Amino acid sequence: MRHETEITLTVNGRDYEVRVEPRRTLADTLRDECGLTGTNSGCEHGICGSCTVLADGDPVRACLMFAVQAQGKQIRTVEGLADGDRLHPLQQAFIDHHGLQCGFCTPGFLMLAAGVLEREPGISDADLREALSSNLCRCTGYQNILKAVRAAAAQMRAGNRG
Repeated sequence: MRHETEITLTVNGRDYEVRVEPRRTLADTLRDECGLTGTNSGCEHGICGSCTVLADGDPVRACLMFAVQAQGKQIRTVEGLADGDRLHPLQQAFIDHHGLQCGFCTPGFLMLAAGVLEREPGISDADLREALSSNLCRCTGYQNILKAVRAAAAQMRAGNRG
């Protein structure tokens, strides 16, 4: 017999009441129960970073977090970056600087970068490289991702959210 727990997840400012097994990951719950498919599941071991979301502003691997652990936290996914039709500076910069190819890792990079830049807008280039190195991309060679995040960081420091 399966044991399910009722929880409320607050994702992108909206409450989702879901029933989940205690072992259900946040990544799977976001995709399957909340219909938010922007969060990708890659390695399912916390290595690739494609499932990165923000929990109370901090980047976390949604494949390593149980949905029940996310209850009471403010979860932000890639779907929560844009403001209506207005893209977040990171999203626009990824387009402008060709920071994506296949796009599979992009949501994770966007959320990682958003968490880093919102917490530390004046981050040094070396620290930015270090932070971004925790996510993997098989297509771009990383240079355009780094260019995009640097451009978005400059725009965000200037106070232009998008």
